[in-house]
Amino acid sequence: MSGVKCKIETTVPILKTAAAKLFANRSLFQEAIMEGFNVNYTHPYDDECAKCLEVNGGCGFDSHSSKPVCFCGDRVCVMSGILSGVTSAIVFIVCMVYASKKEVLFFKKYKKNEIDIQEVITNNGWMAPKRYSYSDVKKMTHWFKDQIGKGGYGTVYRGKLPDGLLVAVKVLSESKGNGEDFINEVASIGRTSHVNIVTLCGFCYERDKRALIYEFMPNGSLDNFIRKQGSEMANSRLEWKKLSEIAVGIARGLEYLHRGCNTRIVHFDIKPQNILLDKDFCPKVADFGLAKLCKTKESIVSMLGTRGTVGYIAPEVFSWNFGGVSHKSDVYSYGMLVLEMVGARKNLDSAVSHTSEMFPHYVYKDLELDKDENAFGATTEEEKQIARKMVLISLWCIQINPSDRPSMSKVVEMLEGPLHSLQIAPKPLLFSPTIAAEDSMTTSQPSETEDSMTTSKPLRVSLRHIGI
Repeated sequence: MSGVKCKIETTVPILKTAAAKLFANRSLFQEAIMEGFNVNYTHPYDDECAKCLEVNGGCGFDSHSSKPVCFCGDRVCVMSGILSGVTSAIVFIVCMVYASKKEVLFFKKYKKNEIDIQEVITNNGWMAPKRYSYSDVKKMTHWFKDQIGKGGYGTVYRGKLPDGLLVAVKVLSESKGNGEDFINEVASIGRTSHVNIVTLCGFCYERDKRALIYEFMPNGSLDNFIRKQGSEMANSRLEWKKLSEIAVGIARGLEYLHRGCNTRIVHFDIKPQNILLDKDFCPKVADFGLAKLCKTKESIVSMLGTRGTVGYIAPEVFSWNFGGVSHKSDVYSYGMLVLEMVGARKNLDSAVSHTSEMFPHYVYKDLELDKDENAFGATTEEEKQIARKMVLISLWCIQINPSDRPSMSKVVEMLEGPLHSLQIAPKPLLFSPTIAAEDSMTTSQPSETEDSMTTSKPLRVSLRHIGI
């Protein structure tokens, strides 16, 4: 071994007991050296050299930096590891730019919404609802302890204001829109003050935290009392007199929105879930997220996109062929709502008994055969008159031609007037509005025929897909 010169020295650790045993017997040590043994060695820069070979380079070593260098001919190669690092850096920078841009857009939108909120507060003056911080919202709901409702819009919690007033706090989902519907609701309901319109006590708007604070309605929504099957309130069917009072209250609330406000408000989402009932079952029109403010003299509303809930949407809202969108669209939804209240239709029940006849044909048939009162569960003569009146008025409200529907003022008059003064409305599925140039959604001025309740013009479009 004296002639062997090692260029690389290395130290291999072994157990102390094994070393003592090996060196205690010199002959055993020489025998082990002579027979040889395997030594595995991994160079600290093997990975870098392997990457260099992948790009057909030659692996060298820089004595100054004590690091490997990859050569491709006369130039230094870009190794895959470095390339991967550069790529990762580029991706990271792009992500950071995107996130920063998104944050800037968010702040721009937030700033715009903040300006809109301040404008609402200024315009509404003393009627403007109070603005609360998100910390206030957490306190009034006891850190969101008592949940009383939930939907796609968000979650509703029971709460209490510092003065002891019970409230319902609707906390909107963070992913729910960009804030426009929220501001729209604050702007719309902030202008109202009526016994049949829910009171907005306040609101919260902090970045993505949004909440609406309403007066608490102990009896929940009307929906709980008119859909008996599968409901927790299956035995809570309201008496006919109370149903009639609720129908009148809703009509008065809509009349106020259409004519009583300084700015006309079209609700666009009248349905049982959006009618709340206080402890005395006084109805309150609620949820103004889809409402539209318009000048008092405007007959036609310019609108992009369909608004409302299937089963209550007026035909003209989803097709200009049926006429211009106006406050008469709320009248249609009201008619559908009242028909559901009396049991003449079930908006969400696909298993209705009249499978061979489309609504509202069977309602007219029952009216002609004087079967409607019994079919709807009315027993006494007074109940039968109430049921018949509500059905007759509803059928006027759901006329296909918007100009053939009564205004809400006329509806209130009809509800409070005698039954014998009401006539049966023409069947809406057999008639439609005339399609003419004046039916444009932006320029037409439909005539009002609410006092005469005249028949619509002959059918000129297909009505098979209206879905009413």
